[in-house]
Amino acid sequence: MAAMAVALRGLGGRFRWRTQAVAGGVRGAARGAAAAQLGRKVAVVDYVEPSPQGTRWGLGGTCVNVGCIPKKLMHQAALLGGLIQDAPHYGWEVAQPVPHDWRKMAEAVQNHVKSLNWGHRVQLQDRKVKYFNIKASFVDEHTVCGVAKGGKEILLSADHIIIATGGRPRYPTHIEGALEYGITSDDIFWLKESPGKTLVVGASYVALECAGFLTGIGLDTTVMIRSIPLRGFDQQMSSMVIEHMASHGTQFLRGCAPSRVRRLPDGHLQVTWEDCTTGKEDTGTFDTVLWAIGRVPDTRSLNLEKAGVDTSPDTQKILVDSREGTSVPHIYAIGDVVEGRPELTPTAIMAGRLLVQRLFGGSSDLMDYDNVPTTVFTPLEYGCVGLSEEEAVARHGQEHVEVYHAHYKPLEFTVAGRDASQCYVKMVCLREPPQLVLGLHFLGPNAGEVTQGLALGIKCGASYAQVMRTVGIHPTCSEEVVKLRISKRSGLDPTVTGC
Repeated sequence: MAAMAVALRGLGGRFRWRTQAVAGGVRGAARGAAAAQLGRKVAVVDYVEPSPQGTRWGLGGTCVNVGCIPKKLMHQAALLGGLIQDAPHYGWEVAQPVPHDWRKMAEAVQNHVKSLNWGHRVQLQDRKVKYFNIKASFVDEHTVCGVAKGGKEILLSADHIIIATGGRPRYPTHIEGALEYGITSDDIFWLKESPGKTLVVGASYVALECAGFLTGIGLDTTVMIRSIPLRGFDQQMSSMVIEHMASHGTQFLRGCAPSRVRRLPDGHLQVTWEDCTTGKEDTGTFDTVLWAIGRVPDTRSLNLEKAGVDTSPDTQKILVDSREGTSVPHIYAIGDVVEGRPELTPTAIMAGRLLVQRLFGGSSDLMDYDNVPTTVFTPLEYGCVGLSEEEAVARHGQEHVEVYHAHYKPLEFTVAGRDASQCYVKMVCLREPPQLVLGLHFLGPNAGEVTQGLALGIKCGASYAQVMRTVGIHPTCSEEVVKLRISKRSGLDPTVTGC
């Protein structure tokens, strides 16, 4: 359990040790602080179960410790390696090759994460939020129980409880040696030594992001994909992400599934896999095997049944309504632990803030889960907001969808002669005027920065014509979005044909 969140009592409410509670990570901490600002008595219960390899971390949840933050910093390390290769073209005399020091990078990243852990503790203390570093579970619908380090049992009771325990990486326990010899994203960012030659199993954004920065810092990296990459994302864009990675050093085993991992006498790992089409078996030797095959909600140890909280029988995620309410009126859930919600930290943070405002601030505003922007931090970043092309066609029909698109070359790529064949942007629109923008997909440098700005327009109901009347900032990659004139359907420029 990353964190079980807090109990929130009204003005003047008292925690009977028994108390009130909010659960979980940076999301639970943020929710607790927000509630405390509104005059409520709040407690946060947070505990990190060590990974099978023994990795553990501090307050802040997945994003801070083993997700967004260390991932983006290691991605940045890889991007710097590319810039060093570009530097001689811009007049910098840099002796090549430039070696990378994993230990130095990891120490710097880990120190930053620890500073964030401390910052969350200080924030809770400043807001007078009681923090319990215990693994808690429900006793009944108003009470959770945990055991402190000294063995003392702590009972916390609350008028309102928010669950924000998130998820943990899935292990393929049916594969021999997977648990004993493999690691996950819970471990990769806390390794003291370089992972060396690495096999990444999976095609999720976690898999591709990790493989991308490992390749970028000079490690021999292979990605094993059983089916399709980036399931749930636009598949044209996903294919281009893979093409770029493959052309820049990452190796791919497509249509393959691992069956066994063994440790050899020399310490290396021998992986056996099967071609899913031919049934042919093959083997390879690696220093590290990283499983990135999805995540499971951290609900199994919460004893939700004792509180009467319903979960999906298929996913074990918590079922909630539009107000984040569970099957129990005063128990709420937000974030990755919830069925059908985007597994994104900013989404959970906003949902939690709005929930607290509804509970104690007199607000009626609900979280809007449509048009949530996100970015996959692969070597060539992929940012998107709204519907994929496939989703738009499924929802509106092929004949009602128009897609405007273009390849482009970032100015920064020109002098160094970088390959820009996968730099691409497309806008998915309704065909009928005013051509409402349904989705935007951007593949290129700084995709997150580009997508964040454009997400506001799409959230506000921007039309294709409005985007085309927007003046671009020159010279930038983002200006390519406001120059999209080519229709994927007809190949014609709508400003010329009057489409």
